[in-house]
Amino acid sequence: MTSYNENPTYNLRVVVNETDIKPDTLRAWERRYGLPAPDRTSGGHRLYSEKDIAIIKWLMARQEEGLSISRAVKLWRSLEAEGKSPLLVPEYQEMRQPSRDTAVLTSNKIDDMRAAWIDACLKFDEPTAERILTQAFALYQPETVLTQLLQKALATIGELWFKDEASVQQEHFASALAMRRLNTLLAASPAPTRQGRVLIGCPPHEDHTFAPLTLTIMLRYRGWSVIYLGANVPQSRFISTVESIKPDLIILTAQQLFTAAKLFEVAKNVADENNVMLAFGGRVFNSVPRLRQRIPGYFLGDTMDNAAQTVDRLLTFGMQAPTIKRVPEFYQRALETFREKQAFIEGRAWSLLKAEGISYEHYTNANLHLSRDIYAALTFGDIEFLSAEIAWAEKLLLNYSMPPETLRNYLHAYHLAAAEFLEGPAELVVDWLFEVSKNPALISTAA
Repeated sequence: MTSYNENPTYNLRVVVNETDIKPDTLRAWERRYGLPAPDRTSGGHRLYSEKDIAIIKWLMARQEEGLSISRAVKLWRSLEAEGKSPLLVPEYQEMRQPSRDTAVLTSNKIDDMRAAWIDACLKFDEPTAERILTQAFALYQPETVLTQLLQKALATIGELWFKDEASVQQEHFASALAMRRLNTLLAASPAPTRQGRVLIGCPPHEDHTFAPLTLTIMLRYRGWSVIYLGANVPQSRFISTVESIKPDLIILTAQQLFTAAKLFEVAKNVADENNVMLAFGGRVFNSVPRLRQRIPGYFLGDTMDNAAQTVDRLLTFGMQAPTIKRVPEFYQRALETFREKQAFIEGRAWSLLKAEGISYEHYTNANLHLSRDIYAALTFGDIEFLSAEIAWAEKLLLNYSMPPETLRNYLHAYHLAAAEFLEGPAELVVDWLFEVSKNPALISTAA
């Protein structure tokens, strides 16, 4: 790891040339925040060390990421309080390089900046993408940049990926840049000023954290005390955390049908054992609105702005309890049967497909998605939820280089195997598989 010489060697002129900081700005930092803290000659002139220069670059880098200088200093102090050297923390080691021309756009409209950021990400142009975000944070409130630029941009890139107009690598590149900004904002978020504690996390197997992390930052900037748990929180750990923290509101987010079913299970247990409000949201609840009626909690809304406003209302005034649709006992019995027979079905399907030359890797990937989605649809009590998710699963499988024709052959084999082992209420799974396997068009049009 890099180490920095602390001997006071450089005068103010050298520091200005090295960092491009304005002398008045640097003096103000030293006076208000004591950072950096240069030595002085006998004549009173400042002398800076190599470490002082690194500190200045570090603070300027945080400003380019959207933090005010006061927030950047607060982040520095908080890292030091944790016993860390801020200059050696990997995610903050990128230093700002002097640049006299940082303008990247002739337009300051947020829509134009979003379009430019998308274009930069699709070109893997990290410097341009970062400068656009720096410009956006300088002109707009963090909440505006988060919702109108980053969230909408990632949604657009996700749609391009779904339509085969962007690669998964481009989507991951953009997400990584966005998450880096979010983590910086989270670390420097202000102290709470309002009464009410919120616990935010993702249910088991849910790894998409952009939405809950964005909402965490927005709520903290609105003054709420928010505890962020991150991705893939095991149910037992989540419940014990709720009992320990005793939040006023729990928020869970899910992007996929399967993780929404896990959210549903967590929500039921929380509602049964704790007298606490629960709210939820995520992609799948926007694409399949009927799912909202199954969750024992408050739907946050289909946009991040709506979610923050819903939280404000819940914690300030409360809201009328939502009406929940119960899962029919018929579906509960179907789920029990499916779980008992799942291993037999998958084994029989593999024996049918092995003779056709399908690779085991394709088979296991397909099994993972189909079995989990069947489980989810039965958990929610509506087999048609499967139809709403099948096109999305197909796209995921294409990323594993599984051709659509192979997927159709797999569905046909899975249907034959299910017909051998499922009976009673679980026969509705067989009927659904029959319709899909006999009508290939359903795969591409179900969404």
